[in-house]
Amino acid sequence: MPDTDLTVYLVDDDADIRTSLSRALHKRNFSVVSFASAAEFLASYDGDTQGCLLLDYGMNDMNGLELQRHLIDAGHHIPIIFITGHGGIAESVTAIKAGAVDFLEKPFRQQTLINCITSAFEQARLYQDSTRQAKIRQDRWARLTDREQEIARLMIANSASISSKDVGRTLDISPRTVDHHRARILEKMHVNSVTELVVIALRYNLVTNDDPA
Repeated sequence: MPDTDLTVYLVDDDADIRTSLSRALHKRNFSVVSFASAAEFLASYDGDTQGCLLLDYGMNDMNGLELQRHLIDAGHHIPIIFITGHGGIAESVTAIKAGAVDFLEKPFRQQTLINCITSAFEQARLYQDSTRQAKIRQDRWARLTDREQEIARLMIANSASISSKDVGRTLDISPRTVDHHRARILEKMHVNSVTELVVIALRYNLVTNDDPA
């Protein structure tokens, strides 16, 4: 069964194609929203609803590759499946290099399309999960006090060699106070060690090169 909270956005300027593909996908229990142009899609899509984009390459005004570039520039991470009746190898290579799931030439087998949508939904789900985890980590970091963040940055920047004495000397506080803050940092961040804290901080960009060490 398809993911009911994920949507197939169909963008094609051919009304017959929109009707036939929408009908076929609805029969497979997919949620489908169709648009006659890239501009119509952009006027509606805000990036909040996840799913995939089933996109005709050869539309007038803004073609499929131009819409793909526009979405990338806008920071929208929606998996794209291109469909085309006249696309060439160069266009397909460009689309795939830019992150498209596939580039299907009409006519294509319905099962081939379903397989592509399934892969696209898997990508969308992974991105959702990654975004959700990043938000959790960032919220935990934000709940650290200013002093705790200051100590955490020192721990992250010098994890291989820094000690509570070193941190205390840098901040002019006692090692015992540093130990107390260290324990609270690990507890609030839901980690068991400084090593785990470092991995999470780097993975989710909790600290930047501009942060004082």
